[in-house]
Amino acid sequence: MGIIAWIIIGLLAGAIAKALMPGKDPGGIIITMLIGIVGGLLGGWLGKVIFGVDAIDGFFELSTWIAAVIGSVILLALYRLVTGSRRRHA
Repeated sequence: MGIIAWIIIGLLAGAIAKALMPGKDPGGIIITMLIGIVGGLLGGWLGKVIFGVDAIDGFFELSTWIAAVIGSVILLALYRLVTGSRRRHA
């Protein structure tokens, strides 16, 4: 897949992760996009390591989207843990 496909998947996976985990987050669309893109890569890597499958097959494959959303949810939760503790101490 090309970089444009990853950006589109990242935007959508980040938005879906944000919808699944509503709440206040510092940052905006840029942070959501970055979390989605990296989350897609993380989800694909975890799918390969844990289940031994190639989760990142193609743009229109369901496994690609599931991996991207799961990875994005994981990264969004970690992001909230890190930034939430930083905001309380500041």
